[in-house]
Amino acid sequence: MHQQAFEGQCVAEEGRHTAATSRIRNPKLTLFALALGTFAIGTGEFGSNGIIQLFSSDLDVTIPVATYAITAYAFGVVIGSPAITLLAARVNRRTLLLGLVVLFLVGNGLSASAPNIALLVVFRFVAGSVQGAFFGAGAVVAAYVYGPGRGGKAFATVMGGLTIATIIGSPLGTFIGQNAGWRVMYWAVVAIGLLAGAALVAWLPRTDDLRGGSIANELGALRRLNVWLMFAVASLGISSIFAVYTFIGPFVTDAALRDATLIPAALAVFGVGMAVGNHLGGRVADRDADRGLIWGYGGVLVLLVLIGVAGSNLAILLPCLFGVGATMMFAIPTIQVRLTGFAPDAPTLMGALNLAALNLANSLGAIGGAITLDAGWGALSTVWAGFVLTTAGLLLYVTTVARTKPSPVPVHV
Repeated sequence: MHQQAFEGQCVAEEGRHTAATSRIRNPKLTLFALALGTFAIGTGEFGSNGIIQLFSSDLDVTIPVATYAITAYAFGVVIGSPAITLLAARVNRRTLLLGLVVLFLVGNGLSASAPNIALLVVFRFVAGSVQGAFFGAGAVVAAYVYGPGRGGKAFATVMGGLTIATIIGSPLGTFIGQNAGWRVMYWAVVAIGLLAGAALVAWLPRTDDLRGGSIANELGALRRLNVWLMFAVASLGISSIFAVYTFIGPFVTDAALRDATLIPAALAVFGVGMAVGNHLGGRVADRDADRGLIWGYGGVLVLLVLIGVAGSNLAILLPCLFGVGATMMFAIPTIQVRLTGFAPDAPTLMGALNLAALNLANSLGAIGGAITLDAGWGALSTVWAGFVLTTAGLLLYVTTVARTKPSPVPVHV
């Protein structure tokens, strides 16, 4: 999901600018501001998974019902982000990013104040509508900052904020929620968002070079069958990561029978696995069009079985949590290389669609897990929902997309 994942998108964006593009005064600070924004977004998203037991208890709903808030966020990314991207296609990327920060603050501030689960679901949808649009616009700015030939590296730096959120932001958010209340966790996310907003105001370049593009070009990508096939492969396959991550709290407390204070550590283990898998998966995706996804999906299926059968043993659960994070992130760069390769001429929309696919996976994983819990199959039963969904994604890939090759990314000089 990092350097190789968006290289097609970034190279396509670089074609809009010439070698005469004005030099940015503080390019590292601009990239830091974008990364801080993705860190805030990731902390809000993944931190919600770590406090699901807290707000379900406080709002007097079951955990399966509480997952509706997680699902609503995912649908915000799937539906809201592409809609915002299209509606704001001609808006300067600086203006768009700052507007998205404001919407992010509103969504999380309202989440912290939600009096019941129904309104929390609505407010999480609002917060989720920011994510994909922010990443898509951020890719455009990152490519502009680094200039021709370095767009992939720039976007990798920006997306680093999301990886750090899984390692630090989410466990810290869970810790805050456990000790100060789940509402305070969302206020902490708002505070990080305010810092990100201030950094973006200070360090985003003011230039017409970041003006929006043609709506027609963005929409053209939606007419390509391979884009939608890859979208389905990602949405189905990656869902198992969320069938696990969303329910790490119950895994630790209800299955392994350990104290809730261990949950932040379990989340951090999962996050470290994601970082490792992303690093290795990016290298593989650059060399082989299929291996990363097939190995990643295949590996996670084995690990899901281990958790389902023996996850009540903490000595097995924690290594498997690391492994699920690593194997899924090992697959994601290949997914994104494929997706952007099929539509490199629609950079901002592809950025939003990439994140929409992953968050539809979030929704599918949470819904599948909730179904197994409602059926009374036990805390670890959520992994079997993930197993079914990832198997479907793998079969779809090998029978359709794996038989085709992405269109070459146009290189502009």
